Amino acid sequence: VQLQASGGGLVQPGGSLRLSCAASGNMFNIVDMGWYRQAPGKQRDLVAIITTSGTTNYADSVKGRFTISRDNAKNTVYLQMNSLKPEDMAVYYCNAHRILFGRNYDQWGQGTQVTVSS
Repeated sequence: VQLQASGGGLVQPGGSLRLSCAASGNMFNIVDMGWYRQAPGKQRDLVAIITTSGTTNYADSVKGRFTISRDNAKNTVYLQMNSLKPEDMAVYYCNAHRILFGRNYDQWGQGTQVTVSS
């Protein structure tokens, strides 16, 4: 599966952005898709994931501010980010998680930079 992320940019604190991740190729056995982020000098952390059935999971730091959704017909996952804070600034990566013969496989898209600054 190939993942194409878009929607990053520069926004002021308190502002909003929407990230999109379009998946193409073999979607067989993809169990969930989501977003991770990595700030300079830090590890890549989970932001939000959504399963094929629509179940969502969020990092505590973004609960109530971010919303993940998916359009199955378009194989696209969205991340609506509201009330952005400077600490949200990072490179955001789209992820597709596959389970095949009991093994976990992760596919990553290219990162998209989110800058939160006045």
